[in-house]
Amino acid sequence: MATTLTINGTSHQVDLPGNVPLLWVLRDALGMTGTKYGCGVASCGACTVQINGEAARSCQVALEDVDGPVTTIEGIGTPNALAAIQQAWVANQVAQCGYCQSGQIMQATSLLSENPAPSDAEIDDAMSGNLCRCGTYPRIRAAIHDAANLIKAGA
Repeated sequence: MATTLTINGTSHQVDLPGNVPLLWVLRDALGMTGTKYGCGVASCGACTVQINGEAARSCQVALEDVDGPVTTIEGIGTPNALAAIQQAWVANQVAQCGYCQSGQIMQATSLLSENPAPSDAEIDDAMSGNLCRCGTYPRIRAAIHDAANLIKAGA
């Protein structure tokens, strides 16, 4: 059965079973490889996307359960105009291996849309489901604070 999804503002039609995880729809059917496979059980956050503006683990959301527009890392900023969160990520040199970063950025973007000035504790709480094997948590926190300031300043 064909399903129509809106991803990053563009309509896509896929002909896959409804129980296929959104992660595999994005990566395999649509070639959007920015969303990463990490654990497959929603414990690491590498596959985080936004559905209706809320962070969701795409490995555990079935195609038939997608109930609104999806935003992936490919929908955040552009190569020539980085989003505030991406600017802050670069300025704070957050990424080391980089594997978890798309999920981290998507979770942080969701946090900042709900809370434009989060405290350290609120950041730690919101980001607790996103694992980073390189341990860049202090830089992630700093980048989120910097992104909040950039957004507040209109950058």
